[in-house]
Amino acid sequence: MAKLVSKTYGEALFEAVMESGEDRAGMMLEEIDAIRGILAENPRFDELMKHPGIPKQEKLQVVDTVFRGRASEELVNFLELVISKERYRDLPEIFEYFTGKVKEQKKIGIAQVTTALELTSAQRSAVKERLLETSGYREMEMYFYTDPALIGGMVIRIGDRVVDSSIRTKLESLTKQLLQIQLG
Repeated sequence: MAKLVSKTYGEALFEAVMESGEDRAGMMLEEIDAIRGILAENPRFDELMKHPGIPKQEKLQVVDTVFRGRASEELVNFLELVISKERYRDLPEIFEYFTGKVKEQKKIGIAQVTTALELTSAQRSAVKERLLETSGYREMEMYFYTDPALIGGMVIRIGDRVVDSSIRTKLESLTKQLLQIQLG
């Protein structure tokens, strides 16, 4: 359900921003990043906005006081809409969806690369270059993780696509094949 909410609101924000022009999407992305930072630095604000005992009207007033004049009219109105529809809890996912849409539109890929061992900077650069060559993106944001359980190889996730060349997965596949042979 939360995924549907984030997609619905994130898509609405994206379409509204794109009507204002492609440049506006980049500026909105910066504003959203700034608001994310503010919310991360002020967990009490987040608690206040999520508190069920505080009336919606007071929450709207707080958002208006805190953000009007500091953020674009468009973003303040969007925040007020989210609060009035009681979807504030979904705001991180909404922002995440919007960010993904803008980056996709700008041909910026986001790759999560997991390996068994830490990669050197040269290896990281090589992976990034290869992904840029094969993916069609102009830029690539890279996030590297280690998971010793992979044994070797790597798992690359870009959006919904996953390329798993880990030894663990190959061993699991081989095990399944062997079990089917024994059962057959």
